[in-house]
Amino acid sequence: MVDQDTPDTPDVPEPPMPDAPEEVEGGEEALAVEEAVPEGPKVDLPRMPIFGKYDVTNIVIDDAGIARYMNLAPYAGIPHHHGRHANTHFAKMKIPLVERLINHMMRSENYTGKKMSSYRVVKEAFAIIEEKAKENPVQVYVNAITRAAPKEETTRLRYGGINVPKAVDTAPQRRLDLAIRFIATGSTQQTYRNAKPIAQCLADEIMKAAKGDPSSFAIAQKDDMERVAKSAR
Repeated sequence: MVDQDTPDTPDVPEPPMPDAPEEVEGGEEALAVEEAVPEGPKVDLPRMPIFGKYDVTNIVIDDAGIARYMNLAPYAGIPHHHGRHANTHFAKMKIPLVERLINHMMRSENYTGKKMSSYRVVKEAFAIIEEKAKENPVQVYVNAITRAAPKEETTRLRYGGINVPKAVDTAPQRRLDLAIRFIATGSTQQTYRNAKPIAQCLADEIMKAAKGDPSSFAIAQKDDMERVAKSAR
């Protein structure tokens, strides 16, 4: 038998190693700065009047106690904050005053969850107020809130086994909340007693409350709360 020698494998030269990248002065921060995309110019959204035609620059608030909680700043587009302030304490003051009325109109059974339907109702009501009162409807709405905001209410203190009513001052933010709630509730209840549309009922309620008319639901509720508080002093 003849031994067959296995041929030797030829020596293959190793490929040259790539040169290490040169260190950039400043390290990773410098690389991040070079790779960052430059920011474009900032674009400010136009600030429009309420519903596109009601100016709020000359609105006068007679009640200084709730003036700081009334947000009358113009907004861009439709007043809809998507509930971004819902879980933050005392953040309701950042919501525009007209949007708060729209949100309270959604409490009724016919408009629950229907933001755009409530938006159209308030818009039509403001147009009716402008036609009848010959005045800026936002100013009429502010006057209605200042007239319908209660200043006193009662709480219950427990002495032994007896609950005793006690008159207390109403907090400014609660005064604003109650006034808007009374206006929205009064206009909704008024639709059950006549054939008027909801926008007409809301306009009537706002105009009556702005004048301090006792036939207004908001004014009647406010007077009733203050009367009970006066008797509990």
